[in-house]
Amino acid sequence: MTDMRSSRVDVPREHPAFPGHFPGQPLLPGVVLLGEVLELLLREAPEALGAQPRISAVKFLAPVRPGASLEIRWSVPGEQRLRFEVWRHAQGDPPQGQLAASGQLEQGEAQ
Repeated sequence: MTDMRSSRVDVPREHPAFPGHFPGQPLLPGVVLLGEVLELLLREAPEALGAQPRISAVKFLAPVRPGASLEIRWSVPGEQRLRFEVWRHAQGDPPQGQLAASGQLEQGEAQ
């Protein structure tokens, strides 16, 4: 991705989504991960998303477990479209992190 911006998000080890998803092997549910992405991007890049963005594509590539932090990277390759990557930074990951998710958001239809 070109002209990429990024921001770090720390997910508290005590986040309420971890205990029930999955017992004994907690991980951050995809919907919570996407919520973190959307919240950050609505704050940091509202001009690219408009008032009602929609997810047009997403891939989950690696689990996010308690204690990991996230680096959300994004670029705006075209009008009304934004690409994102979520990099996990956890014990045992390479220095640059591990790609946990990627996707695209687009401006939604006005209602």
